[in-house]
Amino acid sequence: MFQWSGRVDSETDPSTFRYHQVVNEPRQNKFVRLIGFASEEGVRRNSGRLGAKQAPKFVREQLSSIPWTLPSEVSIEDAGDIEIQGNDLEGGYVKLKQAVSETIQQEGLAIVIGGGHETTYGNYLGVREALGEDVKLGIINIDAHYDMRPYDQQVSSGTMFLQIQDEDPNASYCVLGIQPFGNTTSLHNVAKDYDVTVMEAAEVTMSNWEKIKRQLQEFMNMQDAVYLTLCVDVLNTAYAPGVSATTPLGIDPFITNKIIDYVMQQNKAVSFDICEINPTYDRDNQTAKLGAYFINQAIVARMNP
Repeated sequence: MFQWSGRVDSETDPSTFRYHQVVNEPRQNKFVRLIGFASEEGVRRNSGRLGAKQAPKFVREQLSSIPWTLPSEVSIEDAGDIEIQGNDLEGGYVKLKQAVSETIQQEGLAIVIGGGHETTYGNYLGVREALGEDVKLGIINIDAHYDMRPYDQQVSSGTMFLQIQDEDPNASYCVLGIQPFGNTTSLHNVAKDYDVTVMEAAEVTMSNWEKIKRQLQEFMNMQDAVYLTLCVDVLNTAYAPGVSATTPLGIDPFITNKIIDYVMQQNKAVSFDICEINPTYDRDNQTAKLGAYFINQAIVARMNP
């Protein structure tokens, strides 16, 4: 288990507490569960840069000293990391499915720290098991890539959304931040064939917020539950150098944070994961710290009274 530690301003005044001072305290009526998925097997299969399996540790380190601003009736617990044995990604999915499903069934908020974006498939399995097969599930992905590659040879960090669409008639897919030249013509066509709701990176700006919000709301209105996933490679490389696949013309953190806040405020939101942070290529933990800020935003947005 990760050893939480950090700055202490006071040991008795809750208004000064930080994450490391409240994590794993006795569970309250409203609780958040952090689940690490230390995997880069999907990235390896997708020929990406390796290193993402280290992310849960580095993100927790950055999360440790962020101020805890939620009321006393909200608690947070760390379930530790699910680690892939060898190349057994499928075995990892079984464990992640169980951890996420149990969290949601216990009426907690599941926050999953990847790992490669293959993390999403295991998270999805847990969400679906907890909700039942008839619930209309909307998956919102903030990503530069569709991740709808063929999976007839093997699954990877680039196949999971096509897998979900093929397997689940009650799952709908929305992706924001797509790079037109970061996806082949074939992938753009697949997204059209599956009626994916798409917004390209050039449209995902603060000045375009009202349009983004309308599109998100229209999508969420059609769902019974919503699951949000963030692939950090959607961000401009200047903000997020430590990722598995860099994006020089990516979106900025401010609009990303605003989308997270808006989606996670919804009562329909049941889970959030963050993927593709790669500490091997990070600078001064810049990307890991950004990831920790995004996690904090998701928790605060969903768990505030």
